[in-house]
Amino acid sequence: MNIAEYLASTLKNLRQAKGWSLSRLAEATGVSKAMLGQIERNESSPTVATLWKIATGLNVPFSTFIAPPQSGAPHAYDPDRQAMVVTPLFPWDERLHFDLFSITLAPGAISESTPHESGVIEHVVVISGTLEMCLNGQWQTVMAGSGVRFAGDEAHAYRNSTGETVHFHSLIHYPKEKKAGGGN
Repeated sequence: MNIAEYLASTLKNLRQAKGWSLSRLAEATGVSKAMLGQIERNESSPTVATLWKIATGLNVPFSTFIAPPQSGAPHAYDPDRQAMVVTPLFPWDERLHFDLFSITLAPGAISESTPHESGVIEHVVVISGTLEMCLNGQWQTVMAGSGVRFAGDEAHAYRNSTGETVHFHSLIHYPKEKKAGGGN
């Protein structure tokens, strides 16, 4: 099963396990009913930002959608130009309550993230290049070898204003009540 098929079946299974209609899922995620239906039918590839909205609305770890069990190296990306590529290094860990991702951001790319669920803390460490981040409405520069920790339950954005790809790691630490694949 490829990553798009995995995403489609996972979304449908999670929605049905909750007993939700597409309308109810749209209400919980802020993603249109039409888009959710297209994703479930594997007719559309969602952006990373859309996947975050869905994961937050379903109260599941982000890696639930991109890390099928026993897979190689699944990833999520912005399909229009692969502006942001997200590869799980360590998908959801039940004991530690985190996901760890390796992320690349193409030159000139920007990725805006809606707030994750309450209590999420994000740690970003730049491996190579220069990353700009918008936190609390203010842009700041994070150089290679540096990191920043922030509340992921507030809107934030990543931007690459340079001509070189930026590579960074993002550790997403979820509140203790999060359940892999199901939520509360």
